Amino acid sequence: MRSERPKIKIPFQPIDVAIEAASIGFLLFMWLHLFLEFSSLPDSVPSHFNAKGEPDNYSHKSFLFFLPALSTVIYLSLFILNKYPHLHNYMVNITTKNAFKNYQFSSRVLRIVNFLCVLMFTYINYQIIVGAKENTSSLGMGFIITVLIASLLLPIILLIYQKKLNNQ
Repeated sequence: MRSERPKIKIPFQPIDVAIEAASIGFLLFMWLHLFLEFSSLPDSVPSHFNAKGEPDNYSHKSFLFFLPALSTVIYLSLFILNKYPHLHNYMVNITTKNAFKNYQFSSRVLRIVNFLCVLMFTYINYQIIVGAKENTSSLGMGFIITVLIASLLLPIILLIYQKKLNNQ
């Protein structure tokens, strides 16, 4: 069924360019911040946090390269996947008539999710570095609550919007 879907190139809108630029900006900030601060960090830094956002495991400071590396791999993977919207998963049958609007919506959602992943990893890495330098590492309950609420609300909002999009 996917092979029958039309293959359409979705052009970037200004909002798409802004989202991609912000994602790349946060990735660059994460790498740059790590390289600039690495030598001044203690050998042991938090590497895992409990449900309260408090560190409950520590690793060598070289562990901090894992988060920017993972974030970069995720970003690049989702960026490449976004070039093939006909391969995305849809809750409606894709036809030549509805392909453009569904592909555009799916690409935008994937771009936003990509940005949110980069933002989350940047925040975590920043907090670990600053906390390690000040010996006060904690992500805080606000971070956990924000991630949980966003993880629950975003899919609901997207489902409602997609239903409206396909009823037009």
